[in-house]
Amino acid sequence: MKIARNDIVEVIAGDDRGKQGRVIHIDRKKDRVTVEKVRLTKRHKKQVRGQSQGGIVEAEAPIAISNVKLVSKGSRGTEKS
Repeated sequence: MKIARNDIVEVIAGDDRGKQGRVIHIDRKKDRVTVEKVRLTKRHKKQVRGQSQGGIVEAEAPIAISNVKLVSKGSRGTEKS
C-alpha cells in the first residue's frame, strides 16, 4: 500500500467526496483508513467519575482505503503505522 500515516489524502467516493485530510490511523487487516476531519460521527459518552464531562462527542470514523487517493506524502520520521 502506498498510503501511510501523516500523508494527505483526498476522498474520491461517498458523502465526503472532495474533502482532504491527514491520515490518522491505518487498519491494514480491514483495509480501512481514518482521516482527520472526514466522516465525523457523533457518539454519546457517559460521564465517568474522575474523568471529563459526558455528552455528545464528534469523532472520525474509518473509511475504505479504496475510497481515498494520495495527494502528498507526509513526514515519515521514525514512527510506524
